[in-house]
Amino acid sequence: MELGLELFTKEGGEFLFRWGHVLAGITWIGLLYYFNFVQVPAFAEMEAGARTNAIDKLASRALWWFRWSALATALMGFMILYFKDQLTDMEWAQKPSGVSIMLGILLGLVMLGNVWGVIYRNQKVVIANARNVQAGGEANPDAPACGRSALMASRQNMIFSFPMLMFMIGTAHFFYNFNAENRGAYYGITVLILIVLELNCLGVIGGKGQNFTNWMYESHKNAIISASVLLVIYYALFECLMKP
Repeated sequence: MELGLELFTKEGGEFLFRWGHVLAGITWIGLLYYFNFVQVPAFAEMEAGARTNAIDKLASRALWWFRWSALATALMGFMILYFKDQLTDMEWAQKPSGVSIMLGILLGLVMLGNVWGVIYRNQKVVIANARNVQAGGEANPDAPACGRSALMASRQNMIFSFPMLMFMIGTAHFFYNFNAENRGAYYGITVLILIVLELNCLGVIGGKGQNFTNWMYESHKNAIISASVLLVIYYALFECLMKP
């Protein structure tokens, strides 16, 4: 009974939403890695008919869980901030741990925008085209371009996920020995890098063809390399700018 009553306190609410945040986040990022590491390479090796059927039966279901788990992760994350009074009191954002979590939140929100604004919107066209072709209809000429747009955004989300996860976890484990005096410079540089990468994945900078700026999107191996480099850059900046 006592445990049940504690769940209705602020601490209990924070606990419940933190548990939900982690559960939804595992689902979201797990499916992100499934799409990039498993589905896309497998689809590339399939015959056209088998790939069309898989898009209809498999990808559509995975996409449903993918987009809603992404939204649930974000909403529950904000509920954690609410129960910790951090939506109204932003003093925490001036501390080293706050700088860490704020960067993680920003990366996560950009990733959420990509899920709903780019990946899902374009994959709807791809899935509808697969179902239409299976029913004997004509292929939609826009489907390949939509698939390319969704792929680039998905690979960029995978790249963002490496530093996002590190800074979310780092907040509770290894960012407390720093100061936050240079947080303005840190935010400025990291956000600038984020904006450039996001504009690139949207095709604003390098277009959507196979070129130098889009090298990171051409395979999951290239994306892993790029994600690792971004992780090192973000943490190196933290070391250089945030140390006492």
